[in-house]
Amino acid sequence: MARGLCHALAGVAVCLLASANPGLDKVEQTARQRYDDQVVGRVQHWRASMAQMQDKPEAEQLRETNDFFNRQVQFLDDVVVWQQKDYWATPLETLAKRAGDCEDFVIAKYLSLRLLGVPDEKLRLIYVRAKIGGERSSLTQAHMVLGYFDTPTSEPLVLDNLVGDIQPASRRTDLFPVFSFNSSGLWVAGSSTAAARPSERLSRWRDLIARLRDEGFEQ
Repeated sequence: MARGLCHALAGVAVCLLASANPGLDKVEQTARQRYDDQVVGRVQHWRASMAQMQDKPEAEQLRETNDFFNRQVQFLDDVVVWQQKDYWATPLETLAKRAGDCEDFVIAKYLSLRLLGVPDEKLRLIYVRAKIGGERSSLTQAHMVLGYFDTPTSEPLVLDNLVGDIQPASRRTDLFPVFSFNSSGLWVAGSSTAAARPSERLSRWRDLIARLRDEGFEQ
């Protein structure tokens, strides 16, 4: 689950995104080699959605990307999907299973928006504690959402697999940020400065990037 992020991220630059092929040709080829026609069809649907979004304003790209994965993917824990406590799936793996946990939704949305040309500095993967059990409950659980910052000082918009519409962070009173990250660094909640070397334990992030490259996300 999301708490595994505490041990694994952020200082690694996602170089593959800077040079990635927005057409996803190689990813579809990989899908044909590894999966059945149903999975290939899901990848083709993803590609068609990306192509249709390509020249739209960022606000529409955000909404349509959020809607696409929230519709296509069922929320299930890693233990159920991967028989592992914490696994970071690529978008292809998530579409193949048609299931994933909160991290998998965020990774898929983040990568899709980067491939559409949304600058990395506008996006952060945000680890939060999410309140459960109603307004008066003190119970929280680990969760991850994607944040979009129109400017460095803007209030972020929150893309969440558990909430259909994109809302400003001030309306998400059920979420308590812990830290956020992108390829540039990591921000602890309450800090405006990114940590230069936030972690030396990057095994899951490196493993994810290696699998992305293997699937064809890098030219």
